[in-house]
Parts: sequence; structure tokens; C-alpha cells
Amino acid sequence: MDVDDLCCPPLLSGSLTDDETDELVVVLKALADPVRLKLVSIIAATGEGCACDFPQAIERSQPTTSHHLSQLVSAGILHREQRGKWAWFTVNEERMAAVRAALS
Repeated sequence: MDVDDLCCPPLLSGSLTDDETDELVVVLKALADPVRLKLVSIIAATGEGCACDFPQAIERSQPTTSHHLSQLVSAGILHREQRGKWAWFTVNEERMAAVRAALS
């Protein structure tokens, strides 16, 4: 079937490779959790955030918050920087740009 024969234009301009699909799945799974999505939203809105501020902001315990932050770092969504005894987080703009590009 030719693209011109389709009733609607394709969703993606080109199909994803298997590696791109696997990478995107990791990111989307991490973002699918409401707590993680909220953390990314807070960090994106403020530019950066200290781990010490998040438990109160998301109404979760410190260990739970740390777990979610760790998952976001592992998925490449957040960058983590140690400053003294506290960890600071920023959004990985390159990773998020790649997600936007894959979905547009």
C-alpha cells in the first residue's frame, strides 16, 4: 500500500529503528509514573532542583523520592550533580528533545 492510498497521513515522518524504539520505551516508561512526571515537571519549571525539596513538593517520603529520581536519572531524563551533601537535578534537554522529535 502506498502512502498516498492511506486515509490519513502517517503519524511519524519516518519509522523508528529498533534501537530508537527501545530507547524511547525506557524514557516513556519512566515518565508514565505520575510521581516521576511531576518531578520532571517541577525541575523543568524551575531549571533545577535539590533532592532535599522534593519529598515535601510531591508528598512522598525521602526514600520514595530518591527511588523515583534514581529511575529518572537511569532513563537519562535527568542529570544529577552532587553539591556538598545534596544532589541537584536538571532536565536532560537533549534526551527530551529526542523524545519530542520521535513523537512529532
